[in-house]
Amino acid sequence: MTSPTALPYRSGLMAVRPEWIDYNGHLNLAYYHVLFDKGIDGLFDSIGLGETYRAERGYTTYTAEAHVCYLREVPPQAEVYVTSQIVGLDEKRLHIFQELHHSDDWAAATLESLSLSIDQRGDAPKVAPFPSGTFARVSAAAAAHAELARPERLGRSIGMPRR
Repeated sequence: MTSPTALPYRSGLMAVRPEWIDYNGHLNLAYYHVLFDKGIDGLFDSIGLGETYRAERGYTTYTAEAHVCYLREVPPQAEVYVTSQIVGLDEKRLHIFQELHHSDDWAAATLESLSLSIDQRGDAPKVAPFPSGTFARVSAAAAAHAELARPERLGRSIGMPRR
């Protein structure tokens, strides 16, 4: 695992579990999401959005939208890592681009997601601005990530050309 300030953030290696392999003999699509989710934990912890944030502040993030591109099959017994780059931020939203890589460094998938700042205090969770101290930490990371090249697959949509 790289330093939380490394650009882009890189998770530690994660093992693909045997029960995640589908009848086609490769990683089932649901577990790409699991790996992306586990792969961002270190970044979120380092910028103040992890479990401690939820437990101590009563705030968290919810994913509002996600788009996965499957680039290459992940085989059984593989080890993978995830890179995460903040590509957008405002007072209530966080736009992240992630890549899932095999331990041999080839890209297996990408995930682009939009997360919302959620205040869980009170009767029901609601979208709310990030607390000021949290927003300052996330903004600093976003500013550092803004120095990186924009990911090639950023902003893709699904569609079928008309014939």
